[in-house]
Amino acid sequence: MTDTFRDNPDLGRFELETGGLLSIADYRREPGRLVIPHVESDPALRGQGAAGRLMAQVAEVARTEDLKIVPICSYAAAWLKRNDPDLIA
Repeated sequence: MTDTFRDNPDLGRFELETGGLLSIADYRREPGRLVIPHVESDPALRGQGAAGRLMAQVAEVARTEDLKIVPICSYAAAWLKRNDPDLIA
């Protein structure tokens, strides 16, 4: 299965589509920061690493735009601590 990542600014979330199913990371942009209050994957995707792949894309957006991430969501915070702690605001 291939993933399709997109920013959906109308809904204020990043989306990763995998086999027609979504993983989402809600966000709010602030000066110099990307606040992530919620990350969720469709139940059928759980245990397949979809949320981690989504967070990797979110981290790439933050690096590209020179933003720090404020991870309110516990999953986002844990992922960042393990994988990209320099991005944590």
